Amino acid sequence: MVLATLVGALLVTCGLLYMAGAAIYRGRLTESRSSPREPAGLTLEPRHRSLRFLGLKANWPGLLIAAIGALMLLFPLV
Repeated sequence: MVLATLVGALLVTCGLLYMAGAAIYRGRLTESRSSPREPAGLTLEPRHRSLRFLGLKANWPGLLIAAIGALMLLFPLV
């Protein structure tokens, strides 16, 4: 019973870390075609990045791992 709880907590943590890593490492934050003539007030964020990186299509492995972990955490209660 304790082992199922520990494995469940580990799976939830791994799922969350997977989703965070996928969001962080999905794309470059700076444009590669910058020139020294551009104004200094530019941001590091790309122009066309939307909230698509938070969608289900990109994060389903992490969500699945976290859901299995959550079920394992609830298993001893049944």
